[in-house]
Amino acid sequence: MKKWEKLPAAFQKEAVKPYYELLRHRTGSLVLKRIFDLVAAIILTVIALPFMLIIAIWIKCDSKGGVFFLQRRVTKYGRVFRIVKFRTMVTNAEQLGTQVTVSHDSRVTKAGRFLRKCRLDELPQLFNVLKGDMSFVGTRPEVERYVDRYTDEMMATLLMPAGITSLASIRFKDEEKLLNGAENPDDVYINTVLPQKMDYNLQYIRRFNFFYDIKLMFQTFFAVI
Repeated sequence: MKKWEKLPAAFQKEAVKPYYELLRHRTGSLVLKRIFDLVAAIILTVIALPFMLIIAIWIKCDSKGGVFFLQRRVTKYGRVFRIVKFRTMVTNAEQLGTQVTVSHDSRVTKAGRFLRKCRLDELPQLFNVLKGDMSFVGTRPEVERYVDRYTDEMMATLLMPAGITSLASIRFKDEEKLLNGAENPDDVYINTVLPQKMDYNLQYIRRFNFFYDIKLMFQTFFAVI
């Protein structure tokens, strides 16, 4: 981890310091976490490549547009990166609605509904893990406009790389249903869902260790099943 005085100004807050000190004393788990990410991502990428090819062909046959969806997200220390997913919506979906997805969203394609339900749309994020932008477990990366709404304490969730899964992801696996029927899904997400998810993300940091990450990965697997 960076030294406290080297952190971006947005992180040098009293609300962030307890989380920083906690993680600073768990360097061993952070090292194991990165080693595991690299090894597991290489193995899973090799195994998943044939299935990813099949999914890519399905997406192309199902609807017009590219195979992948790239979006600017925020990861460790507030750095912006491009997350990679399989495209599950129609082209230009962000121009046709909000940045959150509700249940039965008309922008989601037929192939996309299945991929999202089984979380197969997130397979390309293995490349983000290999690059170091993400980890298997950590706070799900948000778009910049949502990060701009973070409180000082919420910024502590960016002391670690963004994750493919998280404690909040498991608890909010039916997030789309929660936003269904909302007059303004963006407002509901920012004012109601996001603060609750951040509570779980901060809880994750307080409990963080390498073996807790492994436990959350198993919980994610069973939640998807």
